[in-house]
Amino acid sequence: MPRGLGALAVLGAAFLVLPPAALVWRAPWGSTLHRLADPATLEALRLSLVSASSATALSLVLGVPLAWFLARSAARRVRLLRALVTVPLVLPPVVGGVALLLLLGRRGLLGQYLDAWFGVQIPFTTLAVVLAEAFVAMPFLVVSVEGALRGLDRRFEDAAATLGAGAWYTARRVVLPAVAPGLAAGTALCFARALGEFGATITFAGSLPGTTRTMPLAIYLALQSDPAAAITLSLVLLVASVVVLVALRERWVPGLRP
Repeated sequence: MPRGLGALAVLGAAFLVLPPAALVWRAPWGSTLHRLADPATLEALRLSLVSASSATALSLVLGVPLAWFLARSAARRVRLLRALVTVPLVLPPVVGGVALLLLLGRRGLLGQYLDAWFGVQIPFTTLAVVLAEAFVAMPFLVVSVEGALRGLDRRFEDAAATLGAGAWYTARRVVLPAVAPGLAAGTALCFARALGEFGATITFAGSLPGTTRTMPLAIYLALQSDPAAAITLSLVLLVASVVVLVALRERWVPGLRP
């Protein structure tokens, strides 16, 4: 690598690594266990893990078929659908929360009918947290799985078809095992993104203790009154995110093995 590019690489690495390092350095280690044992902290952590896991499961159920359709369809209009599907990747999360509120709120396009016909109100509930997290996190899964499907050699599927295998059998025994690394990478990124979601959650679900106050929201509130507690909570999310990525490092970084 040219010397100038090497220096820029060092600066880029420092820019990305030093902020988490500062968080670890300034963490109040002496009172960490005491702060983590606080009931409000445990409740926020439990809600974050449950909602992020639920959002990831919802993303798998809906995102994998969507990625399959995008990867295998040759229609030109699919390009527009792909662009729309990936909009949440670049959309400010707060805007996503407003959009969900206008769709599923009590006076939203669909929410008004859910309220009038079934008495269902989604905003400011735990379900709203799951939907907000899935909205911002699912595109990561879709992009990863679609890329894996596009890179798959179609001859394996053709060979399975010539041997009499049905579409579902081929999908389960040929396609899904072949794209497993991409699927695992997308799932990990989806979970990590859902775990750290803030903007869409606070806009669409609010910050109700025990119901919608996830760890990012608890960190934001603690930062205003107890910075040490905010650092401790941030450290928990940092560790959780690193654990997810390290556990699946050989799947989302090609050629890397433990």
